[in-house]
Amino acid sequence: MAFEKLREKCLNKLRKDLKDSVNDDNLIINAVNAIDDLEKTGNMLVTRLREWYALYNPEFEKWMTNQEKFSDLILRKDKKTLLEEIHAKYSIGADLSREDLEPIMILAEQARDNYAIINDMKKYMEFKMRKHCPNLLEVVGVMLSGKLLAKAGSLKRLSQYPASTIQVLGAEKALFRHIRTGARPPRHGMLVQHPLVAQAKQKDHGKRARTLADKIAIAVKVDYFKGEFIGKKLKKALEDKFEVKY
Repeated sequence: MAFEKLREKCLNKLRKDLKDSVNDDNLIINAVNAIDDLEKTGNMLVTRLREWYALYNPEFEKWMTNQEKFSDLILRKDKKTLLEEIHAKYSIGADLSREDLEPIMILAEQARDNYAIINDMKKYMEFKMRKHCPNLLEVVGVMLSGKLLAKAGSLKRLSQYPASTIQVLGAEKALFRHIRTGARPPRHGMLVQHPLVAQAKQKDHGKRARTLADKIAIAVKVDYFKGEFIGKKLKKALEDKFEVKY
């Protein structure tokens, strides 16, 4: 009898711990991973869509480089209208029948819906981050914030990393190669996705990534310990230092 009571007590404690283990970190990380999967799927869909649609209207397919707008426009406007908008006098594309166009439009709908889901996911992530890590969000934006959290595993772990580790997150292979062979060490990992680094000259990438990592290290510590919001100050310090706006 005593053993059964102890067993039931332990099971109840385990159930409670499992429920309590689900937190904002888990939700944000799953959302960013879902976006990665959706983007991979979307790229494949649009690649196939563009190749197929080019048989019908190659002029517009070549002219419109924005993937999201491409699927939306071909659904809303006919071939003649699209050609007029890009000032094309004629098309060398085939005159496909309605039956032949229908599967192309179905694929376009799937691509457009995929982008809509991605945008909804990003809005959800931003909503969660406004409460969970507002300073990190302000400094690096929605997607990079999510990727940094996913790489570290949690805000707590990310807050424990020194700036030098944050700088090379995502460049583990290059780092291990440096340790193993003496090759040049990586200057940055996923921080290259930040406009402050991406838009700089190649020779300045390391310097900017290092400075950005310093601000991220401060931001995540303040976020984890629930300090005051200093994200705008950190962002402005970066913009003033490099005389840029992002």
